[in-house]
Amino acid sequence: MTYEIEVNKKRFDAEPRPGQCLRTYLRDRGWFGVKKGCDAGDCGACTVHVDGEPVHSCLYPAVRAEGRSVTTVEGLAEDGELHPVQQKFLDAQGFQCGFCTAGFLMTTAALDEDQLTDLPRALKGNLCRCTGYRAIEDSIRGVKHAEAPCAGKAVGRSLPAPAGPQVVTGTARYTFDIEVPGLLHMKLLRSPHAHARIVSIDTSAALRVPGVHTVLTHYDAPERLYSTARHEHSEEDPDDTRLLDDTVRYVGQRVAAVVADSEGAAEEGCRRIEVVYEVLPAVFDPEEAMLPGAPVVHAKDAKKARISRPQDNVVGEAHGEIGDVEAGFAEADVVYEQDFRTQRVQHASLETHGAVAWFEPMNEGPGGEVGSAVGVDRISRAGETDEAGRADSADSAEGKQPEGKEPEGKEPEAEESEREEEEGSTGRTAGIPAPPEGQRLMVRTSSQTPFLTRRALCVLFELPLEKVRVVAGRVGGGFGGKQEMIVEDIVALAAMRTGRPVKLEYTRAEQFYGATTRHPFRIRIKAGARRDGTLTALQLRVVSNTGAYGNHGPAVMFHACGESLSVYRCPNKKADGYSVYTHAVPAGAFRGYGLGQVVFGMESVLDELARQLDMDPMELKARNIIKAGEPMITADGEEEDLHIASYGLDQCLGIVRAAQEQEQEQEQEQEQEKGQTKGPLASPPGGSVPAGWLVGEGSALSMIATGPPGGHIADARVTLLADGTFDLAVGTAEFGNGTTTVHRQVAAGELGTTVEQITIRQSDTDVVRHDTGAFGSTGTVVAGKATLRASQALAASLLSFAAAHLGVAKEDCRLVEEAVECGERRLLLKELYAAAQAAGQELAEDGHFGGTPRSVAFNAQWFKIAVDPGSGEIRILRSVHAADAGKVMNPMQCRGQVEGGVAQALGATLFENVRLGDRGQVTTPAFRMYRLPAYADVPRTEVHFMETDDAIGPLGAKSMSESPFNPVAPALANALRDATGIRFTELPVTRDRVWLAMDRRARGLDE
Repeated sequence: MTYEIEVNKKRFDAEPRPGQCLRTYLRDRGWFGVKKGCDAGDCGACTVHVDGEPVHSCLYPAVRAEGRSVTTVEGLAEDGELHPVQQKFLDAQGFQCGFCTAGFLMTTAALDEDQLTDLPRALKGNLCRCTGYRAIEDSIRGVKHAEAPCAGKAVGRSLPAPAGPQVVTGTARYTFDIEVPGLLHMKLLRSPHAHARIVSIDTSAALRVPGVHTVLTHYDAPERLYSTARHEHSEEDPDDTRLLDDTVRYVGQRVAAVVADSEGAAEEGCRRIEVVYEVLPAVFDPEEAMLPGAPVVHAKDAKKARISRPQDNVVGEAHGEIGDVEAGFAEADVVYEQDFRTQRVQHASLETHGAVAWFEPMNEGPGGEVGSAVGVDRISRAGETDEAGRADSADSAEGKQPEGKEPEGKEPEAEESEREEEEGSTGRTAGIPAPPEGQRLMVRTSSQTPFLTRRALCVLFELPLEKVRVVAGRVGGGFGGKQEMIVEDIVALAAMRTGRPVKLEYTRAEQFYGATTRHPFRIRIKAGARRDGTLTALQLRVVSNTGAYGNHGPAVMFHACGESLSVYRCPNKKADGYSVYTHAVPAGAFRGYGLGQVVFGMESVLDELARQLDMDPMELKARNIIKAGEPMITADGEEEDLHIASYGLDQCLGIVRAAQEQEQEQEQEQEQEKGQTKGPLASPPGGSVPAGWLVGEGSALSMIATGPPGGHIADARVTLLADGTFDLAVGTAEFGNGTTTVHRQVAAGELGTTVEQITIRQSDTDVVRHDTGAFGSTGTVVAGKATLRASQALAASLLSFAAAHLGVAKEDCRLVEEAVECGERRLLLKELYAAAQAAGQELAEDGHFGGTPRSVAFNAQWFKIAVDPGSGEIRILRSVHAADAGKVMNPMQCRGQVEGGVAQALGATLFENVRLGDRGQVTTPAFRMYRLPAYADVPRTEVHFMETDDAIGPLGAKSMSESPFNPVAPALANALRDATGIRFTELPVTRDRVWLAMDRRARGLDE
């Protein structure tokens, strides 16, 4: 056939492959702005225009585009000028990770005036997991939030993200937005059984498929056991995972990997592998898994694997008591006890897990050969990312070291890692070729933890640190799900086996059954109080279903039992926690790290306790919350390095009270106007919902540590460059958390310049000594503090050198934009650089922070809702969130974090649920089955920041990426209780559950 297509005004005549969709055809031609989020037409990330009409290119056959004109996000701008929609998204900063942004831009650019009046319908085909949609709506409406930069006054201002221009033009480079010569593709064969032993596996037919290069099975995998979880201290997690195992423990576990010239050949190879299984008994209920005689998930040595009681399927447990809870309950006037359940939730980051690995010369730092095209994302002073999509741009400036000192070779924890994990042993893993002489393994991955992933790969394959480099480009969302090593290991093995570049990119379905989920919890809480509301005892029992593997299991359970108890003063506390193996898809790290599950139960119990005491729930909580200066006491006692370094919880409660009072005043005014009295079926104020709907309000609070226990390490380096600008090197990854923006603001403020004068290099194991990773809410409070220290040290060095060079006192010098002013004299920074070079001195400084001591952040959420008794539908009439973030580094960006957290939590509260079938298989492996919150589902949340200044965080800041999630579910459940009189104890509170409960109550079937 003769095929011709116009893409962004360029002609192409290459015929599409049989059955190829337009999305892959466009990406094969280098138009990487077209994203893969679902390949099912559910998310809209792949939206393009065909003859001016928006289409989901993942569903659109490429052959249908013959003779048509296609426009991608890269083609929206004309003559060097941004399209008006692109400019609006920049002005309002209508993105976070940015992976969905191209799709929203293309959809919005095609809307007419009528469609703009009905955004819920217009945007129903586009999903965003990060923003909560308010910033997207403001972008479409033309609201401007971004401020202009000002020298020396960066912190505390709503400055735009440096990668914004690339995000809105489709040139920001995510993991697979690259061209790698000679690339091979990997597909995985997965287990159909929840528990089975592989008796035999025959790969001969697969190897005969044209284009297949190799098939990897457990015979090719190292014997070493490890955990996929990434923590600074690996002993926090059990060593229970083998790269490819001869025993499978959940439906979807990888059995074999086929590496081929194309994905199609690899998929066909998987279909031709013959596996004989011995099917074994399985257990899916965590309570049943702990009973005598239950199938054992991991029959391993408890001490060696760090499993608490493998014979009972208990991977980790915690037991503690202070005071005497039984005595506390005895002295209580009111005691309330209840069971709660929370479900599995998928992270649903729009960029799925994936990695590509190859070999590069040892002397190549960031930049050089393939590495130049796919190395560290370098955000330049003008806010432009250097070209990073072509593998032949060997002289690209992307990721180059500044002149002078190279980064330190070995991370601070390497020696400890060598001792604890036998790193650097002389024996090679049997049968796995080492990297060729003079070359090293390069892994580009969608990861929150590039440094910890490098360390784990070195341990697994017995390689020295200098033989492995790991880079994370811009990451399309994480939420804790990418604090794992679940693709890098198998891709590295394949690259070493074949000697060729190898790519593995998860499908959306694989993301559901082959990645991790939020831990499902079963919680029993008992609380006692005196008549005045003073708590006398709190008792907590938690059973966490960690699934088939214990990655993050014990740590999530420990954290869940921590701040949920310590935020309240009570003389008698007891907690028993169990992290339990089952033959289900593994759980892992997820926003809130277990705290949200228990806060749901705790805040619901206290709400009910207050109702029994005929007391305002907020009054009961205010009476018992921890106060400034008081120790934080869990059931295990006081945490040594955790402090209330600033206190805004009282202000948070004040915001909630103000919202309540405002609503009460409005109700009274409207009742007087209409002569109505409030009753269970009265019309809501203003008639905002139909008559007969039930109206209620509810609130909840939470506290979270501003970092994980045991230390979280970050290094940073700031260097003066020859042109008088600055290079900032940090290890932490950017995935919509906004750390890139904040780090530049911190550095610019200390160096007396503007953010445009700061070039940042990040998330590459070559650029700094070490960085534990972008998780645990540490991007600002840990990596930001390292940046602050490096910037302060460089500022002092610049002033000292300038003073000595000019022969003046240091105290008479100050940094200004592009210069140092010393009295009447002015020395340009580029002149200062030249003088330092002539003197043989490099003007660069390092900063380090170990993550301790830690502070705490506070949040409170309030909802007013309406419920339809006839259908169970819930409408949120008003949403108010109070956040104690300390000194807010970037109000616009921080507000987006809060809104995104609330939106994600609403999804988990109202409808998100990873369901399992009777064989343990995931039955919701697509967005249309799972249901993420869309624009129409999410209310605009009023966000209020408290006025506090933290004594520990950098420049008074605290974390605010995880904590907004935690109080949402209990606040909505408490509002639902207020409206219906029914206490809902299981998430999600779907409309069918709500209707069934109300129907039972109406028919008198409930007690």
